[in-house]
Amino acid sequence: MKVKNEDKTLLLILDLDETLIYATEEPLEWEADFRVGHYHVYQRPFLQEFIRGVREEYQLAVWSSATDDYVEDMVHHIFGEEPGLEFAWGRSRCTYRRNLQFEDFRDTEQDHHYLKPLKKVRRRGYVLERILVVDDTQQKLKRNYGNAIYVREYRGNPEDRELELLLEYLKQLKEAVNVRKVEKRGWWLQVGG
Repeated sequence: MKVKNEDKTLLLILDLDETLIYATEEPLEWEADFRVGHYHVYQRPFLQEFIRGVREEYQLAVWSSATDDYVEDMVHHIFGEEPGLEFAWGRSRCTYRRNLQFEDFRDTEQDHHYLKPLKKVRRRGYVLERILVVDDTQQKLKRNYGNAIYVREYRGNPEDRELELLLEYLKQLKEAVNVRKVEKRGWWLQVGG
């Protein structure tokens, strides 16, 4: 199999909810950037500038634990008619895990989570040393923490600067030979955050 990212280009996989956008059934005090179904969707500040900036240096993909239809709608609104993504995956590409500690545990909201195992991306010809994943939830990438850049959860704050700082940080990482060896905890401190 031909390796898709053996050149100097890193694959950057972006999460959607609470990472790039905030989607809520109840509107915030200001107008949403767009609506999808019954969701009011607020783009994280600096989102379009961030996308333009990373497109110049990275191969881009989206992977969310939301439903596949939801991901398709959000990608269309955020990235446009021709998104230029390597892939846009939803829940069907995640791995479902139960959290039950006791057989009779009944809290259906907390009894499971979804993982994003990068072995699924590797099967498509990408090498782990050349993959970065931006997500707000550590649990989804616990098996591939060396590839993860964790951002603070976005809940619609119009003063948020996370993507502006992240773009600066990603400019520093674009030449990394093996991103898994780069310490990424506290990444925002390296760019004045």
